[in-house]
Amino acid sequence: MAVDGETHRLDRATAQSLRDALTDALVGREEYLHTAGEHRADGSYVVERRAADSAGHRKVFERFGELRTLFAELPREFTATDVDEDTATGGRRHLLVRHLAEHPAFDCELAARQPLTARKTTPNDEGATTSETATDSAVKPNSETATDGELTPADD
Repeated sequence: MAVDGETHRLDRATAQSLRDALTDALVGREEYLHTAGEHRADGSYVVERRAADSAGHRKVFERFGELRTLFAELPREFTATDVDEDTATGGRRHLLVRHLAEHPAFDCELAARQPLTARKTTPNDEGATTSETATDSAVKPNSETATDGELTPADD
């Protein structure tokens, strides 16, 4: 392995330990007040209703970056009807609105419950914060988390 131009040789046990640590950092489930997000080993990201027991309450993205793109394309204030039907249909669109408001990687908050409306809090509407790493480990006041400062991978 080469780091900063220096070659480092790892024995098998150390390499496996490093691989396991990287997997733990990149794969995991984060639970919020109403939703949960799961980073899978294959790189996909799953948004689901917290404590859901059926696939009807989840949306799978090939990469977390797809959710970032969706957020960036939404208007400053948005409802479930603003989420493209090609992305999600029915209750999954409401699920995505709520998840974007709860997930700390998105500068967004719930503006109204009826109809479910979220508002971007980023002045430039880009959907990402200026400091991804700091924001990803933060927890918004309207959420609770089952993880302790897990990092969310940057765009893939």
